[in-house]
Amino acid sequence: MTTADLTLTKQEADTLFRRKRLMAFGIPGVVTLYLAYIFFAFDLPGLAQRANLDNAITLASDSWSHKVHVTRDNRSGDITYAVEGERKGTYPDGQRPAWVSGDEVITIALGGEHVVRYLPDNRTEIEIPGLPLIDVQAEGRKLTSNLPQDLPDWISASSRRISITTPEGRITLTGARTEVFNYFPGWELFWFTLDSPYHGQSLGTILFGDRIDPARGNIPGAVSDWWNNAMWRHKDVVWAIGETILMAFLGTMGAALIALPLAFLAAKRFSPIMLLRAATRRLFDFVRGVDALIWTVVLARAFGPGPLTGALAILITDTGTFGKIFSEALENVDQKQIEGVSSTGAKPLQRYRFGVIPQVVPVLLAQILYFLESNTRSATIIGAITGGGIGLMLTQAIQTQKDWEEVAYYIMLIIAMVMFMDWVSGWLRGKMIGRKD
Repeated sequence: MTTADLTLTKQEADTLFRRKRLMAFGIPGVVTLYLAYIFFAFDLPGLAQRANLDNAITLASDSWSHKVHVTRDNRSGDITYAVEGERKGTYPDGQRPAWVSGDEVITIALGGEHVVRYLPDNRTEIEIPGLPLIDVQAEGRKLTSNLPQDLPDWISASSRRISITTPEGRITLTGARTEVFNYFPGWELFWFTLDSPYHGQSLGTILFGDRIDPARGNIPGAVSDWWNNAMWRHKDVVWAIGETILMAFLGTMGAALIALPLAFLAAKRFSPIMLLRAATRRLFDFVRGVDALIWTVVLARAFGPGPLTGALAILITDTGTFGKIFSEALENVDQKQIEGVSSTGAKPLQRYRFGVIPQVVPVLLAQILYFLESNTRSATIIGAITGGGIGLMLTQAIQTQKDWEEVAYYIMLIIAMVMFMDWVSGWLRGKMIGRKD
């Protein structure tokens, strides 16, 4: 090797080392700059300041507990008792919770020596350990109280509204009404509503005890009242889950049926006409380039809301995705198997049927079953837009801002539905494709 060759080799080695040093310092530097951009662009310091731990704790507790409202209408003087404040959860006339007593003076024992009294003439007394007796008078739209100027963080007060949040419950007072919320663990009225004769009955009594409702047997009557529960809407929930799965199934299978023949037109090995092949590929790019949620909004405007609109949105998006996946699978088939079928005198369609399809079926089925499972989740979000499926019920429960135990219930059902679809797709994959030991 000459001196010139050694010099050239040294220069190349120096260039390589400089490039590696640049990459070693440059990539971490770019990542650091990007993280700094995210820190300021998304206003992470402001987000930390706006975060409210108390609201997070209240939201978490609402997901596994329920509250009973004791409400006094300050205009009429009527007092109502309702689970979650809903009309469907209102106690029947003559019934009220055991922790409420009195006639002229309604005494509400929240526990822990926290007591609220509804007095005549729209007066309210509140006993909280460690504080003087709180006295509030509602006069028209205004409130008059003996609250001091210096209040703890868990009490907010103005001339129009007073809110007191304690570990035992919450009290809200306005000129129009006075309301007490008492919290209890569990999902109340999940099985039977207050108007059902089976409410409060044990499972043993329902199964083996005397007939509770003279007009019905215990088991048929209990199943009917549970199925038609007006608060938890079990019948509507089952129907909504069926709609969600149907949206995913129709969209996925419809897309697979449309994409398979189009994939032959997009595969170079089976479509010699370049213009046709390019047009098919651009069609796949177009329909899969627009997210399913966008197609949902467009189709809902064109055809109106409904589960079918959601299925069409999934079908359009997955047609492009399946077309690309199927065409790539067709490009990689073994030519020898096709030649073997051709040697028997098979026609082109027969060559595709017996020489090509058997090779790509495992790939096609695996992708279809995976997308069926994935689209079950997507159909939940799409259903919230198109007005169908469990996604709509979840959105409605979130918008109420009070029934967070129902939100938790629907989320658990969605997770169970996805787990079920995962098991079904795995079982079908094993039956159709086989399993490897």
